[in-house]
Amino acid sequence: MNVLEKEIKEELAALTDEKYREFHSGLLPGIPNIMGVRIPALRSIAKKAVKKDWQSYFKEGGFDTYEEIMIRGMMIGYARMETEERKRRLDEFVPMIDNWAVCDCCTSTYKFMQKDQEEWFSYLVGQIGKGTEFSIRFGVVALMDYYIQEEWIDRVLALYDRISHDGYYVKMGVAWGVSMCYVKFPEKTRRFLEDNHLDAFTQNKSIQKIRESYRVPKEEKEALKRLKR
Repeated sequence: MNVLEKEIKEELAALTDEKYREFHSGLLPGIPNIMGVRIPALRSIAKKAVKKDWQSYFKEGGFDTYEEIMIRGMMIGYARMETEERKRRLDEFVPMIDNWAVCDCCTSTYKFMQKDQEEWFSYLVGQIGKGTEFSIRFGVVALMDYYIQEEWIDRVLALYDRISHDGYYVKMGVAWGVSMCYVKFPEKTRRFLEDNHLDAFTQNKSIQKIRESYRVPKEEKEALKRLKR
């Protein structure tokens, strides 16, 4: 067993919380091998791990548990590496994603996408184009985290509009992304909601999420009801 892998497994075992394991397992039905370690602790482990021989760990590690996969994904965000290597690491990691929590928590560490945005946008388009539920979810959430900006909003909405997939976590991801677009760019997003190719579930879930936001005025929430399908 790799030295770093052994250290991580031991630390995870020491941090296991059975009550949290039961709670978190309830949020991730069907996902096996959840130990029950809280997300802040996983982030701390990942940050420490990238100061050691993380390359060998990536090559030799077993990644037997939900937490180890989460740590691997977080390490891609925390480790220092060139863009091309980071892409390779993501290409290896994204197919390992099989739930929304690993997808969303790891993606939130990928602050490197705030630099070289054109290049990373193209990369995310490619991930979405792979057509699997969680490659699409990864792309959708990353766009939401790093591209809802004046210079990108039109392209983000256009890309969301082109996504067609029956996966529940794709539909929910797009709805979440559209709702965040509305919070930051209400006029453009309202026009999008008036004319798009979203399926009825995603359209209505987008509106629901917007109406649940504390950052949207009450009168706008009422007006959006008309756009439900």
